[in-house]
Amino acid sequence: MHYSYDKAFVTGCDIQTEWQLEWFLKNYRKHNDTPIIFCDFGVSPDIKSWLMMQSDFCHIYEIPKQTKAGWFYKPAALLNSPAIETVWLDTDMQVLGDISGVFDYIEDEKLAMVEDKPWSKRRGETWHNSGTVGIRNKPQILREWYKNTQQSTEVGDQEVLHEMVCKDALTRMRYITDLPNKYNWLRIQLLDGQDSRNKLIMHWTGHKGKLEIRKQIYNG
Repeated sequence: MHYSYDKAFVTGCDIQTEWQLEWFLKNYRKHNDTPIIFCDFGVSPDIKSWLMMQSDFCHIYEIPKQTKAGWFYKPAALLNSPAIETVWLDTDMQVLGDISGVFDYIEDEKLAMVEDKPWSKRRGETWHNSGTVGIRNKPQILREWYKNTQQSTEVGDQEVLHEMVCKDALTRMRYITDLPNKYNWLRIQLLDGQDSRNKLIMHWTGHKGKLEIRKQIYNG
């Protein structure tokens, strides 16, 4: 595969979540100059036109369209990324600072992710959150994750990956590199009384998270 970038962030969305995109990119651009690539999962013509006007800092690429829900596109977006090192970011993430240091943690043949501490606590086993995912080249575990999401009909990409590698500690250590929590601070952590001045990404998950994003958009 030909690589156009040494390092890049990748994000993507469809018409259901495109309303978050301008907010996401505005926050990203305040603090970062690493190339960011948008993967079109099926946005509206208006958003696509707007994105084309942001070509000075946000580049667009497409992957073959699928019939599944938008979150199943994530492994495909990573698999088709034109960068040697890629970090995926969900669009419901509020970027609070320079996040380029995340690339320092990426390892060969692994997925770099933050532990999902609220899920780990509630389910009694270690979970990782797929809001931030880092790769170098195209590790085999990514290819397997992509294949398994294509066969799944009832659960999301994070659940598919957990069933693959995260239930067994040795398998998890083989395929997952832990990123510092600051690169994916989850909304539920705030409810659990966990916060940090050093967090670089605030992940506004779930319905209540979306309400917070709409509030921020409304308040400018």
